[in-house]
Amino acid sequence: MAISTRRFGCAPDFHPLPTTATSFFRAAGKHRFNSLAPLRTAERVKSMKWAVRVAKQQLPPKSEVQRLVDFLYEDLPHLFDEQGIDPTVYDHRVKFRDPITKHDTISGYLFNIAMLKKLFTPHFQLHSVKQTGPYEITTRWTMVMKFVLLPWKPELVFTGTSVMGINPQNMKFCSHVDYWDSIKNNDYFSVEGLVDVAKQLWIYKTPDLETPRYCILKRTANYEVRKYDPFIVVETSGDKLSGSTGFNSVAGYIFGKNSAAEKIPMTTPVFTQALNPEISKVSIQIVLPSDKDMGSLPAPNEAEISLRKVEEGIAAVSKFSGKPDEDIVRAKEKALRQNLVSDGLRAKKGCVLARYNDPGRTWSFTMRNEVLIWLKEFMLD
Repeated sequence: MAISTRRFGCAPDFHPLPTTATSFFRAAGKHRFNSLAPLRTAERVKSMKWAVRVAKQQLPPKSEVQRLVDFLYEDLPHLFDEQGIDPTVYDHRVKFRDPITKHDTISGYLFNIAMLKKLFTPHFQLHSVKQTGPYEITTRWTMVMKFVLLPWKPELVFTGTSVMGINPQNMKFCSHVDYWDSIKNNDYFSVEGLVDVAKQLWIYKTPDLETPRYCILKRTANYEVRKYDPFIVVETSGDKLSGSTGFNSVAGYIFGKNSAAEKIPMTTPVFTQALNPEISKVSIQIVLPSDKDMGSLPAPNEAEISLRKVEEGIAAVSKFSGKPDEDIVRAKEKALRQNLVSDGLRAKKGCVLARYNDPGRTWSFTMRNEVLIWLKEFMLD
């Protein structure tokens, strides 16, 4: 395993003695060297103790770094609200970098935050803050933004880490470098990062209806990892992932064909779920509003229709537009599963197609479709 001399401050031209030189000294005067061994051992121990004392003097007290960790947990959630972050914990000459933006002063960093608030409606979620070096703290986060200047207000999602350097002289942050999960080249200026932003400006039409609640844990170049809250579905048997068999029956339930003749608000998306790898057993589902529970919902009038609570879980999601015919859906499911295997994630059997739009009222290139695969387990790094 190679050790970076730059990280540990070692001189790059340092080399151990060659094997031949070592053998020479060992062969010449073995008894003489052995007679000096106790003295040299004592000297080495004394030197090591001195080095440890110097190193301890150069490291910040744990309480000081922990104070900054605790501070970030409190401060960063205010990044885009009216309170804002506290600029007094940053050096005036703080270095801010992400793949497409750079600033070298705290005023420039604050200007960048203000600009994002004007052009977007950003929502920032902090997942973790931890010390990763003597003068370094790393945060993990999700940021979801809507670009308000475009008529369709596209949603842009970024997840990643921020490595924050601490000035040992005043224990203030002197650098803030962002790394996005969705790209490989995170250096400024990253063309890959610019392309990643441009791809997210695509027109997706999402109806203004309630959807199952979820938070995005991670967004890679190929999929999102979402944590879904529990939700309830009304479902019946379907014929295929892209099919509509059974939709009229479950739609009838929410339109009042139930034991209480109660009309229930429409939601989105419509799910079709394959329950096995062969996709030979399929159910079609409509999600019920979040203010409903199993005890308050009326019973279905038809024996083929049932109500079911879907427990909270984590799913990998691949988003695409266009008309979702069976071949396209199967190809998307196969590609997503291959990406999960490549990334070392454990997927459950079966998959889900989510369709957000009425195909009779929506242009096909603006349709929002998603393939979901539930994961057995997932941990943020």
